[in-house]
Amino acid sequence: MYGSLISPLDARGKRPRFMSCPAHLSTTPDENGKLLETLRKESGSSSESYPWWQPWRPRPDMRSRIERLSRYIVTPETAQHRLFVWLSYPVLPDKNLIVVPREDDLMFGLLHNRFHELWALRKGSDLEDRPRYTHTSTFATFPFPAGMTPDVPLSEARAHPSAERIEQAARRLNELRVAWLYPENRVTRTAEVVSGFPARALPNGPDAARELSSRTLTALYNEPPAWLVSAHAELDAAVAGAYQWAADISETEVLSELFRLNQERAGRQVDRVNAINAARD
Repeated sequence: MYGSLISPLDARGKRPRFMSCPAHLSTTPDENGKLLETLRKESGSSSESYPWWQPWRPRPDMRSRIERLSRYIVTPETAQHRLFVWLSYPVLPDKNLIVVPREDDLMFGLLHNRFHELWALRKGSDLEDRPRYTHTSTFATFPFPAGMTPDVPLSEARAHPSAERIEQAARRLNELRVAWLYPENRVTRTAEVVSGFPARALPNGPDAARELSSRTLTALYNEPPAWLVSAHAELDAAVAGAYQWAADISETEVLSELFRLNQERAGRQVDRVNAINAARD
């Protein structure tokens, strides 16, 4: 997605190619029998009054935060598996991705472990049979290990005794997954046509294309190989150490401990607010 980086002049040159692709949309009515042109007129929007090559809601606050980072974390809002991956600006997330504007392996590891996944499954919602990650009830309420909460400066969080192990395990997990998705002997790195974007990993032949088409993270996690199970086990153990838990702590114990931490921290926050209000009075 690079529409917001295209100038009006460039957009005019690209419009015929882009506009011709979804031609069926202009002739397909919606559930109320209205065509696209009718809907545009009713909304007061048209290609003349709105720059069609830009996102409808550009989210300038989010963009200003991720454009300063070398990479940022995303997770699908609704997905069969709770996975976290890296993206790099100027690649932009679509509306179905939850963005965590952090570029460090520590935060990646604190999110991509079984403890956060259990909390997300319990505190999130569902869409049919797929768990939904709602940031207000999952990320915002999740009790990160003491000294590693998102509001703690990274330099301080990295001073935690468990931080280095978490970062190493998180980095290793990502490296292994990328190597599986894009094996070096099956891809060719090709520069992107738009400057500033990362190079593309393209199949180096028909056989490679067929093989890579089936290599997705969903397929990988549907039948996780031993190396993936081992990588996640190491990351889980590292995060468990940050909580001072046993690596084999049960799911019931995890949820009980996380809820206890959540309530303790919520109580302290209420106390601080009450103290501030009392001081003002």
